[in-house]
Amino acid sequence: MSAEIICVGTEMLLGDILNSNAQYLAKQLAELGIPHYYQTVVGDNPERLKEVIEIAASRVEILIFTGGLGPTPDDLTCETIADFFGVPLVERTDIVEDIAQKFAQRGRVMSANNRKQALIPQGAEILPNPTGTAPGIIWQPRTGLTIFTFPGVPSEMYRMWTETAVPFLKSQGWGKEIIYSRSLRFWGIGESALAEKVGTYFDLTNPTVAPYAGKGEVRLRISAKAPDAKAAENLITPIEKQLIEIAGSDYYGADDDTLATVVGNLLRSSGETLSVAESCTGGGLGQMLTEIAGSSDYFWGGVIAYDNSVKAGLLGVNPEDLEKFGAVSGIVAEQMALGVKDRLATTWGLSITGIAGPTGGSETKPIGLVYIGLAGPGGQVSSVEHRFGTIRGRYLIRYLSANAALDQLRRHLCKKNIHSH
Repeated sequence: MSAEIICVGTEMLLGDILNSNAQYLAKQLAELGIPHYYQTVVGDNPERLKEVIEIAASRVEILIFTGGLGPTPDDLTCETIADFFGVPLVERTDIVEDIAQKFAQRGRVMSANNRKQALIPQGAEILPNPTGTAPGIIWQPRTGLTIFTFPGVPSEMYRMWTETAVPFLKSQGWGKEIIYSRSLRFWGIGESALAEKVGTYFDLTNPTVAPYAGKGEVRLRISAKAPDAKAAENLITPIEKQLIEIAGSDYYGADDDTLATVVGNLLRSSGETLSVAESCTGGGLGQMLTEIAGSSDYFWGGVIAYDNSVKAGLLGVNPEDLEKFGAVSGIVAEQMALGVKDRLATTWGLSITGIAGPTGGSETKPIGLVYIGLAGPGGQVSSVEHRFGTIRGRYLIRYLSANAALDQLRRHLCKKNIHSH
């Protein structure tokens, strides 16, 4: 038995709003252990909606609709569902009274078109909406098929789901098992290279392992189906340990971890501090660090050294090196890192200089060329060259540069911790 999510609204097809409802419901279904393999977005068109219902009702047992329950003519979900199954709509006086009361509480009079929201398929149960005017329905138009409808307003849908839909599903025997997932995160290795290392794990059935790639990082999602979270953890943990061991230093964290939070925790635990010097990222690295509450424990500040005069005057970069090697070079990145470390008196100095494009590149220094400098305790200074390529675009080059800088520092901090024990 499985579920399908059908989101109704032309505004989603046009990209005017983000379809967060489908993401929420997908996670909720997983928590109840209800498989779901399809999601559909359809505009406010009754014929196309009927086509979607016909396909979905032939392959799943639970249909979950969001959107199209309002009072306007383009809100057609309930009447289209009723028409598809050949059942008349009936007006529920209790819904009319509820809507009128909600208007009165706001000092308003119910509009005539709101009576449309009181029309539900004959035989359907009301799915109460405590906050909005549009109720949903719970309806079993035939044996083996249950239909839920929800308004498109996320806050209304969330409450209706948790207060009514979930208890109903549990009363039908769902929720005895859950689907629990953990996402392992990797930086510095491509999806194909990681898949080559761990490919045999993709054949597992419970738990399952699946790769995902995006914006410079790779993730491995481990999912287990079990009676409860503890049992699922017991299935996931041994596989998680094996995957981390295989990946080595390319693994940096799990679930909601970011490179910035991992680096911050490493700095805090060792009592060390960080300052940054940024050119092409223009403060993006500092923003990632300061988005974390409590980052003032270890992050002391930074310098946006966009112009060469700032690199030389504020960070102490040698003007002759700027002239000879150019601002985008390893030697300049190292001096920027050392300069900000010394001037802000921190344990570590991290720098970025590069060409984000779309102009400014050359044959010897193409767009996407970035150098990251790192200055640490004991006078150690190093730099790493990255070639992110022109195809990625300015935003992504800057994003990748900031994360690559954090990863470079992370690897040094991890090595330092190993050697200190």
